[in-house]
Amino acid sequence: MRFENDNGALVCYHNGETVRIEAWGKDSLRVRAAVGASFTGKRWALTEEVSQCDTKVIVEEEDHWVGDGTVDKKEIATIINGRIRAVVNFAGILSFYKDDRLILREYFRFYDGTISRESRCLKLLGREWKGIIGGSEYSLNVKFESNHGEKIFGMGQYQQDCMDLKGCVLELAQRNSQISVPFAVSSMGYGFLWNNPAVGRVTFGRNYYEWIARATKEMDYWITAADTPKEILANYTEATGRAEMFPEDLMGLWQCKLRYRTQEEVLSVARKYREEGIQIDQIVIDFFHWTLQGDWKFDEKYWPDPKAMVDELHEMGIKVIVSVWPSVDRKSENFGPMMEKGLLIRTERGAAQTYDYQGDCVEIDPFNPETRKYVWEVCKKNYYDYGIDAFWLDNSEPDYGVYDFENYRYCDGPALALSNIYPQMYSRVFYDEMSGPGKGSVVNLLRCAWAGSQKYGNVIWSGDVPSTFEAFADQIQCGLNMGLAGIPWWTTDIGGFMTDDVNDEDFRQLLIRWYQFAVYSPVLRMHGDRGPYNIPPLDERDWGGGYLHTGQPNELWSYGEENYAIMKKYYDLRISMHDYIRGLYEEAHENGSPLLRTMFYEFPDDAKCWELSDQYMFGEKYLVAPILHLHEFERDVYLPEGKWMLTSTGETYEGKQVVRVKAPIDYMPVFENI
Repeated sequence: MRFENDNGALVCYHNGETVRIEAWGKDSLRVRAAVGASFTGKRWALTEEVSQCDTKVIVEEEDHWVGDGTVDKKEIATIINGRIRAVVNFAGILSFYKDDRLILREYFRFYDGTISRESRCLKLLGREWKGIIGGSEYSLNVKFESNHGEKIFGMGQYQQDCMDLKGCVLELAQRNSQISVPFAVSSMGYGFLWNNPAVGRVTFGRNYYEWIARATKEMDYWITAADTPKEILANYTEATGRAEMFPEDLMGLWQCKLRYRTQEEVLSVARKYREEGIQIDQIVIDFFHWTLQGDWKFDEKYWPDPKAMVDELHEMGIKVIVSVWPSVDRKSENFGPMMEKGLLIRTERGAAQTYDYQGDCVEIDPFNPETRKYVWEVCKKNYYDYGIDAFWLDNSEPDYGVYDFENYRYCDGPALALSNIYPQMYSRVFYDEMSGPGKGSVVNLLRCAWAGSQKYGNVIWSGDVPSTFEAFADQIQCGLNMGLAGIPWWTTDIGGFMTDDVNDEDFRQLLIRWYQFAVYSPVLRMHGDRGPYNIPPLDERDWGGGYLHTGQPNELWSYGEENYAIMKKYYDLRISMHDYIRGLYEEAHENGSPLLRTMFYEFPDDAKCWELSDQYMFGEKYLVAPILHLHEFERDVYLPEGKWMLTSTGETYEGKQVVRVKAPIDYMPVFENI
């Protein structure tokens, strides 16, 4: 093992592998490794210029007992950046300390001719590289010792009932409703970013932690140390970027359904809301308003004058967002030119097809700057120039017909090595053109994200989830873990996406409970695919804006007078919280804090708060306890230290206790921290 101090970075050379450890922001280190080649120079999520650090690199010798009972001298190296310290031993094993406490250590079980405590005959090392035959990438397996009693959170969005990820196996891959944002927050006071967009897997096991990249050219991770989750998020977002300030005129209600089929349908809904005295901030024009996937334009038969429509909506104070998919149908007018210019995803074998919903499609390759330019120019001409305010970038994983990642290739390399950053690159097709001095904040809606997506104007929603109470409960932990992964702009389809029968009273109860939760979330957005499908299509053609089915009405008044009254009451509550919500968005912009916060985010010293997954803080003021079961009209709520007022009655309670509160259908328990 050979060590080198390279301008304040610790570089280690061993068995053909080069490891580079360097300060990267406050109390933080970036660790990279490569075999037989130089580093790629890719920054991936670590895009921001961080503050300069006073780093110390120390190389020294320590006594080492060898097999014959004698003492040998072995070099070890240490790099210190503020409160975090990394130590590399003579065999290249990395250990990380916060102050003097060990927080993370590479896993190793091998025999090296010594009798040290760690020696084993298993021949297991913390970093394992295996060359991929026929390619320049490696598969990479990095293991760390498991910390007993540790809790792990963040990592994006996984549809499961596990809030604490210790003991979980997570696929590092993007799918509809699954979002891999590989940043973990530990209860031991550190944050860990796997700064690698490769498809793979992470296991937070009881015996060891294991990060796997199925195809990569280098190891790259970042680790930070701090006392609280809020400080960890501040360090992380300083290095990866923070959300812009969210526009005040989008903090109210967004209206959407599957799907408004005509220009007149959109205008009639907007006019009705105005008659009802309800201001909607944005109305959404969903998919198949177009002629063909990849044409990226309105079907003139049903949308004869988009500019006039947009102008009327703007006069009502309503912004307009329109759905854009990355899929290009072979029959689209853009397919031929894009295929000829190499602007679409390539398949390694078989036919050129990546997506097959309602067409034979290949999806765009946003890693190619020419692709980004081409798609933007088409969408600018057919949407943006009409005054369309924003884009709903659906299917942004992308939603492959088959998630066979080894069969797809982008211009920058194989999908196995890059696919997790696809949604971020897709969002930049639009963000890079819509942002800039004097243009204001960009707010586009996406179904997927990766580390650092928060800085590209992305509102992320949780995908096409079922309309069930079980799925609703999952969305609570999804939103909380997304916030801990640095994504503060997050939302769901109120009531879930997939509904068989809007007349089902059980569904309507679910809808109300979901809506109540959504009022205390970053974005209040009505959406869903509402059955039954008994509305005839507008057109007998098998293409264009009129042929595909639509869902049942999904406006606030669509579910009966009693439910409308409840939703109207909660709409008024949302509007009354405008200044408070604006303050939360300011925090997200200034220090990376999510709006939707775990209990331990606000009360890190309360051990009970680290156990809770069915209640949360909306900022620092409101403790929210959603109703997560059918026919549930009361529930237990844990109150941390302090004084709490129940908003339904004004009754006050002392903290550090569990209280049981009533929750009739028109009320979700909320406590105000006073």
